[in-house]
Amino acid sequence: QVQLVESGGGSVQPGESLRLSCAASRTIASIYRMRWYRQAPGKQRELVATKSTIGSLNYADSVKGRFTISSDNAKNTVYLQMDSLKPEDTAVYYCNVRQNPWDEYDYWGQGTQVTVSS
Repeated sequence: QVQLVESGGGSVQPGESLRLSCAASRTIASIYRMRWYRQAPGKQRELVATKSTIGSLNYADSVKGRFTISSDNAKNTVYLQMDSLKPEDTAVYYCNVRQNPWDEYDYWGQGTQVTVSS
């Protein structure tokens, strides 16, 4: 099992930055895939960013060029750097990992609120 704890959310103004962290309870060096999702009120959960063990990175079109997913194996932590934030980025952000490509389930964090408002 993997426990995930997100942090770093908060309230910011448009154009500002935040860095979300997702601390894992075990080593992430061999984890197959790490993702960030978000869910805004009244909307479905949306995939924001993906980082795989082979190093590939993928982003939703709405955040390309503004968000960056990264990880620090020494700290067992996954990050989401969010720059040039917009009001439409307001949501609860969730960390997600799948340990192995053959797994049929993922692990989720509890979520962290990000609010972008002037």
